[in-house]
Amino acid sequence: LALHCKVEGGRCIPNNGEQTGSIALCVDGSEISCDNVVICAGLASNIIASSILASSTMTKEDSNSNKCNKVFSEDSPQITKQYYAKGNYFKLENQKSPFSRLIYPLPDPKGGLGVHATIDLSGSTRFGPDVEWLGEDMDNPENIDMNVDPTRAESFYDAVRKYWPDLEDGNLVPDYSGVRPKRLHPSLSNHGGNGNNHLKDFLIAGPKQHGVKGLTVLLGIESPGLTSSLAIGNYVADAMK
Repeated sequence: LALHCKVEGGRCIPNNGEQTGSIALCVDGSEISCDNVVICAGLASNIIASSILASSTMTKEDSNSNKCNKVFSEDSPQITKQYYAKGNYFKLENQKSPFSRLIYPLPDPKGGLGVHATIDLSGSTRFGPDVEWLGEDMDNPENIDMNVDPTRAESFYDAVRKYWPDLEDGNLVPDYSGVRPKRLHPSLSNHGGNGNNHLKDFLIAGPKQHGVKGLTVLLGIESPGLTSSLAIGNYVADAMK
């Protein structure tokens, strides 16, 4: 049992009898051989999966020598790219909140549920998240700036005043942010159109989708996926039997 370790990637183990398992995970510079791997790594799911899939078309010699290095081939099975949508929150200060329950406006057509009002355990009120799409070329989630841009407050005042007109100027301050993995990006053609409806939801990709035995990849898991986590876990467990 390996806990508190960073999974950096992996490779397919060639069927030559020298190693057990079908997949080797690179964990903090060492390798762990696995019969089954479920990648539910959030923002990094497609990155880890791509390193494993890239090795599935390598020769036995290449795979054995590759170890934890990532080698990509045009012939490798492909996994859907994930895009990143940052969600910012602003906190209410110097004014009493009128809310005792969560307030959800209509969903944001740009991809979110709208800037809603939430109340934490201390009774403080914060608003968010908005939808700040990061560049489609953003490939490493570790490079994302998690600071909240104070200039985004103007759009928050506009959004909140649609259901709370009495919000006063200067009472929203930057709080925190998070990032959601998405399978669509506004820069893509037909973003959100009927032709891309299958990309709006999260994806559970098994061997039938990518061809690698013992590998299950979860992509685009954001709020609906977290809500459905127990059902997803049962589904994945049944699929691996």
